[in-house]
Amino acid sequence: MIQPDPSTVRFAGPWTHRDIHANGIRFHVVETATAPPDAPLVVLLHGFADFWWSWRHQLTALSAAGYRAVAVDLRGYGDTDKPPRGYDGWTLAGDVVGLIRALGYGQATLVGHADGGLVCWATAALHPRMVTSIGLVGSPHPIALRRAVLKNKAQRRALLPFFLRYQVPLVPERTLTKAGGDAVEQLFRSRTSPSWQGTEEFADASTHMRSAIRIAGAAHCALEYQRWAFRSQFRSDGRRFMQAMDEELKIPVLQIRGELDPYVLARTVEGDARWAPRRRLHTVLGAGHYAHQEAPDEVTEQLKELL
Repeated sequence: MIQPDPSTVRFAGPWTHRDIHANGIRFHVVETATAPPDAPLVVLLHGFADFWWSWRHQLTALSAAGYRAVAVDLRGYGDTDKPPRGYDGWTLAGDVVGLIRALGYGQATLVGHADGGLVCWATAALHPRMVTSIGLVGSPHPIALRRAVLKNKAQRRALLPFFLRYQVPLVPERTLTKAGGDAVEQLFRSRTSPSWQGTEEFADASTHMRSAIRIAGAAHCALEYQRWAFRSQFRSDGRRFMQAMDEELKIPVLQIRGELDPYVLARTVEGDARWAPRRRLHTVLGAGHYAHQEAPDEVTEQLKELL
């Protein structure tokens, strides 16, 4: 099967595609030209098996509101470089810090979905001077998530089978990419609201995700995030990372969760308050795990309030 070229994620639209070098690799980023050059910076970070397109609605809306919104293909995804290593929490936080500096800023608001949200938590804890606030969609604090998996049978049942399935070599990569990326669409479908699945928006998003995960190396790199997150729990580097994350954030935190999210449960995100006392929790009624795509206007308004 022919693999898509990385440039296929550079969709035309009211935005500009750029290559930014940071933390030793090249990142593909997307931004509009409507925001003033001195506008506050907002960095948008996508989740597992996704890419910058996940934030298409917020990218344009936040820019129109006067912010410099920049959507990123994370390390290993889309048209960003795919190095063989660097999928640990420290390096991923370093990627974001490098991007902020390469864009000419000293700090930024970070907004992330799922794995991208975990990068937000890590960057805010490890580099607090670089982060003014964070917005999270379906992404609990990593310590809260670990505790929920250990203590909450429902959360363990929702999350652990995927983590375990992804630990073996080669097979998960083949599963994600075979049949034109059908497994990614099934994953997407299983975590979104039934009412949204019949829309043209869902069809377009799933088609783009299926193509992006089949870019050479993308599936392997996506799985490396999951593999490090799981395996590091049994190693000294994972224990050091969790110790570093066990810090109370002084910045504003917005936690958004879809009411129907079957992957990150309500009780899990409720535990975030211990590490983010200035956290505000917002539930998007009728939405699943991808609230920023399922209810983009509502999520954008919440982000504007955070900003």
